[in-house]
Amino acid sequence: MKVENASGLILRTRLLTETSLIIHWLTPELGRMTTVAKGARRPKSPFAGKLDLFYLADFSFSRSRRSDLHTLREVKLHEGHGAIREEIVKLQQAAYAASFLEQATETETPLPEIFQLVRGFLKTLCENQPSAQTVFALELKLLHELGLAPDLAETRLTPGAKKITDSLRKSEWKDRAKLQLSRAQTDELRDWLEDYLIFHLGRLPRGRAAALATDG
Repeated sequence: MKVENASGLILRTRLLTETSLIIHWLTPELGRMTTVAKGARRPKSPFAGKLDLFYLADFSFSRSRRSDLHTLREVKLHEGHGAIREEIVKLQQAAYAASFLEQATETETPLPEIFQLVRGFLKTLCENQPSAQTVFALELKLLHELGLAPDLAETRLTPGAKKITDSLRKSEWKDRAKLQLSRAQTDELRDWLEDYLIFHLGRLPRGRAAALATDG
């Protein structure tokens, strides 16, 4: 059976059996895909310490001919993004990103730009205090990559909020923290984006309220 290689971020893990895990990956070339890590929960498994949420790794797998659940062979961990697990809001924001991707993208479709976008988002979470504007920036950047970017001239946003929205979408992650939102602007963007996401995605991605539970 042919073995393929990929690099990816772990978006989600779940139990398959007492000893095996299903791993949901985001990769640049293969998009979202799932693998089964057989025996991953055994004490001496070669996967021990390598499979956790938001880990970045190189991995190899054997493609299934019968389903979209492929067999994981080897994993080489590159980055654990450990700082995300040190603060609950950071973890909630990362989990929201995973929910957004699972709802808005197709499986096994190349997503190179979105992969790099999410890598930058996770790096930002690790290096900065969690804030609502980080979530807004993620939503706006993802909407742009999905071809769903809003026409700001047609929105009901106030002029100041329109300017901030445009800056959040276009700015580099490292420049996002320079943008200062008032409480009124934060509330305005939160409510407007909620309505926009529901309209274009059919429903709000799971976990948004928890991701925005910050005074940052």
